[in-house]
Amino acid sequence: MDSYDDRGVGGSDGRLAGPDSGAHPTVPDPRAEPDPRADPEPSPSPSPSPIPSPVPGTDPGSEFRSGMAGLSFPYQVAAAVALAVIGLVTCTQLVMVFLHVAPSNTLTKQHGKGVDEWIYPEFEQNWKLFAPNPLQQNVAVHVRAEIAGSDGRRTTPWMSLSGEDGKAIRGNPLPSHVQQNELRRGWDFYLGSHDSKNRANGLRGTLSEQYIRRIVMLRLGEHDYGGTVERIQVRSEVRSVAAPPWSDEKISTKPSYRVLPWWNVTAADLPEGSADPKETDQ
Repeated sequence: MDSYDDRGVGGSDGRLAGPDSGAHPTVPDPRAEPDPRADPEPSPSPSPSPIPSPVPGTDPGSEFRSGMAGLSFPYQVAAAVALAVIGLVTCTQLVMVFLHVAPSNTLTKQHGKGVDEWIYPEFEQNWKLFAPNPLQQNVAVHVRAEIAGSDGRRTTPWMSLSGEDGKAIRGNPLPSHVQQNELRRGWDFYLGSHDSKNRANGLRGTLSEQYIRRIVMLRLGEHDYGGTVERIQVRSEVRSVAAPPWSDEKISTKPSYRVLPWWNVTAADLPEGSADPKETDQ
């Protein structure tokens, strides 16, 4: 018969271990390592952060809104009106430019004046949307002057104003807008407002003539001819662009000239500040 000691129930003296057995409880050694098999004490769960209460009179979701939704009602109305005006102006601009560059139609015939008033001069277009007409000619503007000096009157050789602009533009990474377009647009303006006999068509013809004369005198002022410029004469030299080498088309590249009559130089033709006040009054 097994004893209590063999079964591991009692102590060495055969008594049962219990509260009344007189056995002393075992005091754990603080230097001993903890038993890994022992269950650790459960850590208290963190308390959730308190939810801030909304401030009375405010929308709790307003801080998450963006764009117009985050604005107050008066600002939303102002922003909506501004966007509507911008959209209306943009649509009007697109329609006006389209009508200006489109071929002649019923709308342009009835409202052509209104379209021109909207386009000119800031949004001018000089090509047609459905029928572009690229330049197929090289046009150069020449001028010569009659000089009154100490040795009498003499006439200068023809000087190419377009050639001077070309030299200033060629090789220049940032050419001037004046060098590129002033003379070219001025000459186009003159041709469009004069007939083949150089007769002006209304006030635009007179204005274009004054514009050309001032451009010429401004350019001549950069040269010293040893006298006073009394008269000037302008001409254009037109040469057709030669056909490419791979084309069988035969195009004549001989120049054709359009020579304008001599113009007497007046104080109004001189650059600002170079004219005599008395001559200007006359």
